[in-house]
Amino acid sequence: MTAPTPTGQPASDPTPPAKDHGRAGRDLKAAFASAFVLLGAIAASLLFFKALFMLIVAAAVVVAVWELAQGFGAKGIDLPEEPLMLGGVVMVVVAFTFGTDALVTATAVTGLVTMLWLLRRGIDGYVANASAALFTLVYVPFLGSFVALMLREGGRSGGGLDDDGVRGIVVFILVTIASDIGGYTAGVLFGRHPMAPVISPKKSWEGFAGSAVFTVAAGVALVVLLLDGRWWVGVALGLIAVVMATLGDLCESVMKRDLGIKDMSQVIPGHGGLMDRLDSLLATIAPIWLLLHHLVFHTAGR
Repeated sequence: MTAPTPTGQPASDPTPPAKDHGRAGRDLKAAFASAFVLLGAIAASLLFFKALFMLIVAAAVVVAVWELAQGFGAKGIDLPEEPLMLGGVVMVVVAFTFGTDALVTATAVTGLVTMLWLLRRGIDGYVANASAALFTLVYVPFLGSFVALMLREGGRSGGGLDDDGVRGIVVFILVTIASDIGGYTAGVLFGRHPMAPVISPKKSWEGFAGSAVFTVAAGVALVVLLLDGRWWVGVALGLIAVVMATLGDLCESVMKRDLGIKDMSQVIPGHGGLMDRLDSLLATIAPIWLLLHHLVFHTAGR
């Protein structure tokens, strides 16, 4: 209850009311500005020097681990940030430099080192902290390292759209964006039937249908025009992307509800935390890499 002023009238609440962004649920101006800056940095690094893009991926891994540590802290889980951040960067580097075998080895070593690191804290909370650490290890640096594997498809130097790896990254990012845009547009305009009302009240089946249409269309166009692949590979890519992107978004929503937080952080204006943008990307990268690796990049006649 607010205290009265000398005139006897209640004092106004000094806390400014939260802005109502309508059905959009976000500050669209800030969201578009942030997206423009991020996509511009990604595009510049891919076009001119791929190692710079790997620096962006490594930095994203570090920030994402930090965000998860803050989120887990709300439940009393003390995530060991240092070995996860350092190991995550190493995983990205070795995946780009040496490939899948090196990534598997680096992941195993990072997991063991992290568990040994936690021994220094004693017995209390060891199982919870170690479980959260291994979950984080797989969720962020391991899945994120598939971006490095994708980029490796075209060699480890240079850049530009004549490079298979660069084109693969462009396809991966654009189909995931298409899923987000299609779902957002159809959900705002036509959303009536919630997909998972307890987990994510704004996600609707109409939005999912919009995601599917946009993503399959983008997949076919990008695979045929940019990768010189077959149309049915684009259909498969689009279907895989829309399902995995939706699952990734729902899984992160469950995490945030369990942790009792709205956003992982506020590092990206208009979007919330970095993990709030990476959820779909992390979920789609591994199956997209596998599909393109076997059905496009290493098919006979290319």
